[in-house]
Amino acid sequence: MQKTLIALAALGFAATSAFAAEPVIGLITKTETNPFFVKMKEGAQAEAKKLGAKLLTGAGKTDGDNAGQVTAMENMIAAGAKTILITPSDSKAILPAIKKAQDKGVMVIALDSPTDPVSGTDALFATDNYKAGELIGQYAKAALGGKPAKIATLDLFPGHPVGAQRHNGFMKGFGLAAPDAKSNELGKDASIVCMADSFGDQAKGQTAMENCLQKNPDINLVYTINEPAAAGAFKALKAAKKEQGVVIVSVDGGCAGIKDVGAGVIAATSQQYPLKMAAMGVAAGVEFAKTGKKVSGYTDTGVTLIAGKALPGVDSKDVKTGTDLCWGKK
Repeated sequence: MQKTLIALAALGFAATSAFAAEPVIGLITKTETNPFFVKMKEGAQAEAKKLGAKLLTGAGKTDGDNAGQVTAMENMIAAGAKTILITPSDSKAILPAIKKAQDKGVMVIALDSPTDPVSGTDALFATDNYKAGELIGQYAKAALGGKPAKIATLDLFPGHPVGAQRHNGFMKGFGLAAPDAKSNELGKDASIVCMADSFGDQAKGQTAMENCLQKNPDINLVYTINEPAAAGAFKALKAAKKEQGVVIVSVDGGCAGIKDVGAGVIAATSQQYPLKMAAMGVAAGVEFAKTGKKVSGYTDTGVTLIAGKALPGVDSKDVKTGTDLCWGKK
C-alpha cells in the first residue's frame, strides 16, 4: 500500500512538473534577413518573455527553402516544442512535415502565409493579402489619373498564395479582370506589359525591373510584392533616368518602407503587422500548453493603406501614422 501511494505521489509530482514546465514554442520564418521576419522574430521574443515561454527560432536560407524549414521543424520538435509558428516558404511541400508534427501532438500555426490548402495548419494569423493588393490597386488607379497603364509586376515566385493574392488583389483594385482570392495563379492583362519574379529581394527586384525596362521602356506603374523589391525597382528606374512619372506601389509598411513613401520612392504601401501576428501566435502556444486548447481558423491581423499623398476617393493614412504604426511598434 505504501509503495502504491509513493508511486502515485511520484506520478502526481511528474504531472505537476510537466504542467508547470516552461512552454516551448518554435518560430520558423522564411529567412533570417528579411526585415519583415526580423520584426516578427522580435515580436515573438517579446511575447515569449512576457508570458514565460521558451522560444526557439529557425529559418530557411532563402525564400523558397522548404528543406531548411523542415529541418528546423524537426529540430524544434526534438527540443520539446509543442507549438510551432511558421511562415511557409513552399505552401504545398511543407504539408507532410506539418502533418508529421501534428501527429505527434504539436499545434502548428501559420503566420503571414497560408499553406495550400489553408487547412494544412491548425490556424492562420495573417494579413488579408488580397485586400492589401486591392488597396494599392485602387490607389494606383487614382494616381495615374486616367492615363493608359503600362504595368510591371515584380512578383514573389510562381504558385505561392501570398504572391498570387497580392498580385490578383492589385489587379482587382485597379479595375482589371482578376482571379479571386482562392487562386494561386497570377492574373494577366494586356496592360501588364511585364511580369517578373523578385523573390521579395532588393537585388533581384532591381534586376527584374532592369529586364522589364528592356522589354518596355514606357512602363508607368510598378506593383511590387514587398518594399525591398520596390527599393530595387526604384534603383533600376533611377539608373535609367526613368524614376520621374512612374508610380510604385507595394505591400509591407515596414519602418524603412514608410521612409521610402515619405521620400517619394514608393507612392503607397499596404501596411501589415507582423508583431501582432507573432504575439498572437506565442500567446496561443502558451494557452495550448496550459489548457490543451487549440486555436483554429483564420484571424485577420489588419491592413492599412499608407500614402505619401492623399487622393480623392481613396481611403489612406499619412506617413506620420505609418511611422507610428510601422509593423506594429508602439
